[in-house]
Amino acid sequence: MKIGFIGLGIMGRPMAAHLQKAGHELYLNNIGGVPQELLEAGGKAVASGREVAEQADVVIVMVPDSPHVEAVLFGNGGVAEGLSPGKVVVDMSSIAPVATKEFARRINERGCDYLDAPVSGGEVGAKAASLTIMVGGPQAAFDKVKPLFEKLGKNITLVGGNGDGQTTKVANQIVVALTIEAVGEALLFASKAGADPARVREALMGGFANSRILEVHGERMVKRTFEPGFRIELHQKDLNLALQGAKSLGISLPNTATCQELFNACAAHGGSGWDHSAMVRALEMMANHEISGPATNESIVAEKAA
Repeated sequence: MKIGFIGLGIMGRPMAAHLQKAGHELYLNNIGGVPQELLEAGGKAVASGREVAEQADVVIVMVPDSPHVEAVLFGNGGVAEGLSPGKVVVDMSSIAPVATKEFARRINERGCDYLDAPVSGGEVGAKAASLTIMVGGPQAAFDKVKPLFEKLGKNITLVGGNGDGQTTKVANQIVVALTIEAVGEALLFASKAGADPARVREALMGGFANSRILEVHGERMVKRTFEPGFRIELHQKDLNLALQGAKSLGISLPNTATCQELFNACAAHGGSGWDHSAMVRALEMMANHEISGPATNESIVAEKAA
């Protein structure tokens, strides 16, 4: 299949590579230039979204936010200018459900199908082709593109119509943020109490508290490895979508708001580019204690005496 891929960052780069390995012909566009390894593997760099759409049967977009998707699709030289009836546009970014529905309407007017297909799994999932893919759009378009999704992920679900994929991703980001916060609190508590947080995490992984967040991000917290797989500033964007959506729906998401404030605290300390597991740093600042190993009995006694 001839596939266009726009946005070759932390996530898009390995995703495009998986499609190449599956034998597909890729037309590539990226604001920072096309990675050399994708070109060496046979990918063709093109200068604009319009040229991508002219060459490809399916156009995949993987960029940070709603304004970026709009620019890629409808800006000067954008994808919409190169579309012809029967093609499919797949937005795998994480953006606003309301914007998604409008983008789908405008693409449909050109005789083309639109799928919103945001993903979960981060850089690790992108590299391992184990992403969860949440799709909104028509069944026929989903059936056409599903073989491509199967090269990128393991859990692939058509949730409903356009916008429903993005709504599912927002729900996913609520769960992830709240779980990061819970794991951070638990490991902080254990460390401050004098237990070895690495062993506490190991013990918890054998019980009902186990989760993928405890496994992956709990390890990051213990080892202090906060190089981004998924940046705090991107999770802030997702929680902003959740809180804006909650306001429009007339519901309260109190713990989502708390997690956003913790991310805000990290950003205020220069952490916008940290991995989102570094939310724990905001908790550590409030506790004046870092999860870096077991506290000694002597240090606990000294802290209590002080």
